[in-house]
Amino acid sequence: MYRHIMVPLDGSELAECVLPHAGALAKLLKGKEKISLVRVVPPLRLYEGAEAGLPPEERNRLEDEGIRVARDYLKGAADRLNQPGITVATEVLSGQVVDQLNEFIRDNSVDLVILATHGRSGISRFFAGSTAERLIRSSTVPVLAVRPPGCSILPS
Repeated sequence: MYRHIMVPLDGSELAECVLPHAGALAKLLKGKEKISLVRVVPPLRLYEGAEAGLPPEERNRLEDEGIRVARDYLKGAADRLNQPGITVATEVLSGQVVDQLNEFIRDNSVDLVILATHGRSGISRFFAGSTAERLIRSSTVPVLAVRPPGCSILPS
C-alpha cells in the first residue's frame, strides 16, 4: 500500500519522535518501501532583515553552511532509523517549507507523510501557526500526524 514514506524533520526533538513510528511501519510493510527524511532550509532572504548589509558572497556562504548542517543532521537521523530491510534516503531542500514539501511529495511519488505536531489549538495556534497544519491541509497524500503523547517510545 505505502511504497514511499516522507518524514519531514526540522531539527527538533518533537519532529524526531516520529522516527520510531516510521520504523515500525516499515517493519510491518516488510521493507517494501522507501523512507525519505526531508529537511527544508529556508533561504536567508525569507527572514526579514536577515540579509541586511550582507554581501552576496557571505549570504551564499551562510546558506551553504545551513545546507551542510542540515545534511549532517539528516545523516544522523537516518543512522538512527537504519535497520536491515529498510531503505532510508535523505533530502535537503531550500525554499518555503510547505511549498517545498508538497513539491517533493509530487515529484517523488510519496504516498504517506509521517510528521509530528504540537497539537496546539485556539489562541496558541493563532499566534504560533503550524507548519504541520498547513502541510496536512495542503497535502495530496495521507498524513499521519503524531502528537506528543504518541511520541513516547513504542513498545517492542
